[in-house]
Amino acid sequence: MTNLNAYWIAVPLIAGVIAILFAAYLGRWVLSQDTGTKDMQRISNFILEGAQAFLRRQYQTIALLAIVVAVIIYAVLSFLPTVSSSIHAQPWQTALAFLIGAACSSLAGYIGMLVAVRSNIRVASAATKSLGKAMVVGLRGGAVTGFLVIALSLLGVTLVYMLFGGMQNPQNAPTLIVGFAFGASFVALFAQLGGGIYTKAADVGADLVGKVEAGIPEDDPRNPAVIADLVGDNVGDCAGRGADLFESTAAENIGAMILGASVAASLVSSSSKLNVGWVLLPLVAVGFGVVASLIGVLMVRSGSVKNPDQMQGKDPGIAAMNQLNMGFYVSAAISAIGIVAATYFLLHASTTEWWRFAAAGLIGVANTFAFVFITQYYTSGSWRPVREIADSAVTGAATTVITGLAIGFENTGLPSLAIAISLGASYALGAAANIGGSHGVISTGGIYATAVATIGMLMTVGYILAMDSFGPITDNAGGIVEMSNSPESVRVITDALDSVGNTTKALTKGYGIGSAALAAFLLIGAYLDVVASGQSTAAAANAVYSINLANPPIFIAGIIGAMLIFVFSSMAMRAVGRAAQGMIQEVRRQFKAKPGIMKGTEDPDYKSCVDISMRSALQQMVVPGLLVVATPILVGVVLGPEAAGGMLIVGTIAGIMMALVMNNGGGAWDNAKKYIEAGNLKIDGVVQKKGSPAHAAAVVGDTIGDPFKDTAGPSLHIVIKLLNTITLVMAPLFIYLHH
Repeated sequence: MTNLNAYWIAVPLIAGVIAILFAAYLGRWVLSQDTGTKDMQRISNFILEGAQAFLRRQYQTIALLAIVVAVIIYAVLSFLPTVSSSIHAQPWQTALAFLIGAACSSLAGYIGMLVAVRSNIRVASAATKSLGKAMVVGLRGGAVTGFLVIALSLLGVTLVYMLFGGMQNPQNAPTLIVGFAFGASFVALFAQLGGGIYTKAADVGADLVGKVEAGIPEDDPRNPAVIADLVGDNVGDCAGRGADLFESTAAENIGAMILGASVAASLVSSSSKLNVGWVLLPLVAVGFGVVASLIGVLMVRSGSVKNPDQMQGKDPGIAAMNQLNMGFYVSAAISAIGIVAATYFLLHASTTEWWRFAAAGLIGVANTFAFVFITQYYTSGSWRPVREIADSAVTGAATTVITGLAIGFENTGLPSLAIAISLGASYALGAAANIGGSHGVISTGGIYATAVATIGMLMTVGYILAMDSFGPITDNAGGIVEMSNSPESVRVITDALDSVGNTTKALTKGYGIGSAALAAFLLIGAYLDVVASGQSTAAAANAVYSINLANPPIFIAGIIGAMLIFVFSSMAMRAVGRAAQGMIQEVRRQFKAKPGIMKGTEDPDYKSCVDISMRSALQQMVVPGLLVVATPILVGVVLGPEAAGGMLIVGTIAGIMMALVMNNGGGAWDNAKKYIEAGNLKIDGVVQKKGSPAHAAAVVGDTIGDPFKDTAGPSLHIVIKLLNTITLVMAPLFIYLHH
């Protein structure tokens, strides 16, 4: 190892092993908890069987698609002549990295589901004892997913980097492993989209026919769609989100490594060694983040959370949310220390301005706080937006929908400012370091500083994913409690946890789009670096970084990028609508054909509803996914690499705005319904609860918000990054055809 700081490669490897060991410890602890009554176990087994059956079918379909794409990647890159001495992408490395990334992403999603369906029954059983106990079981069950996902990402990227010569040739290796990020994004899109269609088709059918038409409670065992709904929580929110955040960490690390390689190479002189610390910083920082998240999870204690009967009329979920927030604060604080330490140890040998990059990392950590608080403000019943939607439900479904849309549009403001401030401040810090030169008006150091800010935001991903998985686990626990006819006092506890879980899921989506926005910027920078390296002159290379929207091909590509976001969202929403229609018809058919279901003398046919969701999701997920894969390739082939860059910029901006509207707008609709169900809405002193006209209107809003927040919105996080990773992989083709 002749390069400076090469020994730091051990940090992500050790951190990955620590994450696996900690996940094993948590998994053993969760599985040692009581599994409740026989009725609870019977329902939990239904959920487990349905989730496993769907994921087997889904991943078989994804595997076939991935193999086809890998063959195409290999074939295309094999037939290309050498574009430039600076373009190092090789066919077999890229195709192999794609398959490894796809396999790791699939494993991350499957693990997320497997743990969740074994945790839900233990949360349900713990709820018979105390709110605090159930909260800790739910969080630790979610943390198993979080730490295994981050371990797979760290170990996968690090080992592939080493396999492809990263220790011998650190400048070129990052571009060889970009296929890993593409594979992760490819699987994540189909996993999130398919899972989202499945869960929302079941949820919409269960709500509209069960709650609104039949007037039965949520998760009532008489509802034929209820098992499909509970299965959907796992395949959408756990498996889908596990794959989503896996690809986030992988894509962001690889993009930052590509930029780091560019900076490191620019700082080498005839008398100095290459400082590989610029390349390894993302992996080392995320490794420190594993420890930070670990401590945060252990800091959450049950003793600080009181049971509902001790809360003197206050919302019991507030105490639980405060505990979860406290764990996040601890993780973020330790992450802040970690990013400063990492930048010092890895960068100070090259520059005395290392502290500017440390400050950029701290901006990323602060951005995490900003997104957590902004998302809580727009999706929690404690604040104005959700209460405004609940108030509008008094005058019917139309005003509920109008107000919810208005809140969704409004909520783009603060997150956009947070992203803009983070990017602007971190870029300014890096540019002031005056390292790595510039490409016309763009500073290499400034772009790298934005990458460090992204990594700073990424460091708490283990804890964030634990909070996210907490949501579907507690949601399932509430369903198990309801279907097993447990006492009302137990349902009060699971209802409180369900409300908290809705907020934590919304927080994760806010975090996801914030990190996706920063990641897209650094991936665009990495793409431009690759395209510039394929130019024959320095002037041509600098021109790549000045994408001019007044140039017709680039403007056209930008329009296509924005259009893709809207068309994809439409296809995702329509897929849920089609699947929900089949579910609604089946539930109505069963209620009509079996009158004994409503009387409790006949059992519903749960399996038929599970099959409807499964078939619909598998059929409907393919075309939108392939549209996202094909569009950037066609733009690059027809209009050129600069136009593809324009498509990335405009498509990213449109995707961020649309995702914010859908994620937080849908979350606000959902929690407005729960705000009413909790008895918090009063008209002339009369409490409006389940079954009231206001509640019925809120259910309509919630039903519209379901595909917003759980299908199209989360999928857009992945679309934004997938567009970037595809163009990175196909950049040699675009350059060859147009230069």
